[in-house]
Amino acid sequence: MRRIEGASDMSARLRPADDATASPALEAEYRRVRDATLALCATLAPEDTVVQSMPDASPAKWHLAHTTWFFEQFLLAHCVPGHRRFREGWDFLFNSYYQTVGPMHARPQRGLLTRPTLREVVDYRGHVDDAMCTLLRERGDDHDVMERVSLGLNHEQQHQELLLTDILHLFSLNPLQPAFREALPAPKAEPVTLKFIAGRHGIVEIGHAGDGFAYDNESPRHRELLHPHAIANRCVTNAEFREFIDAGGYRNPAWWLSDGWDAVRREGWSHPLYWDDMLETTFSLGGRQAIDPSAPVCHIGFFEADAFARWAGARLPTEFEWEAMAQDLPIEGNFADSGALRPLPAGAGVGGGAQPLQMFGDVWEWTSSPYVGYPGYRPATGALGEYNGKFMNGQWVLRGGSCVTPAGHVRATYRNFFQPAARWQFGGLRLARDA
Repeated sequence: MRRIEGASDMSARLRPADDATASPALEAEYRRVRDATLALCATLAPEDTVVQSMPDASPAKWHLAHTTWFFEQFLLAHCVPGHRRFREGWDFLFNSYYQTVGPMHARPQRGLLTRPTLREVVDYRGHVDDAMCTLLRERGDDHDVMERVSLGLNHEQQHQELLLTDILHLFSLNPLQPAFREALPAPKAEPVTLKFIAGRHGIVEIGHAGDGFAYDNESPRHRELLHPHAIANRCVTNAEFREFIDAGGYRNPAWWLSDGWDAVRREGWSHPLYWDDMLETTFSLGGRQAIDPSAPVCHIGFFEADAFARWAGARLPTEFEWEAMAQDLPIEGNFADSGALRPLPAGAGVGGGAQPLQMFGDVWEWTSSPYVGYPGYRPATGALGEYNGKFMNGQWVLRGGSCVTPAGHVRATYRNFFQPAARWQFGGLRLARDA
């Protein structure tokens, strides 16, 4: 697959504006994000983009097509009178879960779509991009257009992360253990001593404050009562999780929630996903590598994170405790743009233990909070209202982004969510405790 060069390097947040000067910036941001998705696929062969490794994952080709369908469905078909779709029937193939739009191809069968070909999907992207840029030049200052484009670009960045997690899972099943990309050397860092930092307590404001883009599940901003507590200055490391394993953590039901223990026995878990049974190496986007004892433990589900916290005499933070800690911190960290594409050890000497490290990037941090709506939450009307609200059932909140999250995509109020047994995402944990 060819890489598209020359994308504009913009990091400004998209915001609705009342003047036409927003149009060139919006078009440049659109091209930057869209080009970044194709650039992620530059090292993939066409065969890599077709296969689906499990029902929860999607082929790279499907990601490329679905993100394009999103713009065609919710921008071009909505805003351009008489818009003709690129191919009839593709709306059925590449709709994900928008029931109000129409029927869709079954998710577990996406890997059976050898046709359309990868070349046709890339052409589809080019066709829609040309039409979108025309729309942005003509109506880029329109409030409705700007809001939909902003949602579409953030949606695409979510799929950039999913594309990487899905490729990692796919490649891990190949006996040849291929690398997605050559691994960069890990920086040298002394282990950071685990310390607990007092968190904010009392009444705190939680949720999106209305400045810049946010998903609807980050609102309304509201008040929460936090009791005295403390949160660890860094994420739990591989070495610390190894102690849990060596202590029989996966063999002792005392540390596990009932459903979690059932999953341990049913799935045969004995270590994080991608670790070898000798507990020496892990599979990564750079191929199989030695486990870095100082790096954050990764590819564990909520059940494992919760069990470790209980074993350690602590607990997981609530999402409100986490957000209150993160609100005033710069959104900096090891994101996908660093090129590492794996969690890295916490920076030695940074903050002297008084400032939390790794709050953004490296690993998504499981919290103890179920994914539900905030007080007063109402999903948007129409198909776009299906984006988040319909998943508020049986899932748990993660915060902070990961090493495969695009830089600039997360904020302190960002709420990710997955089912508690999900392990193929870049999930880790940070400890908390009552004060």
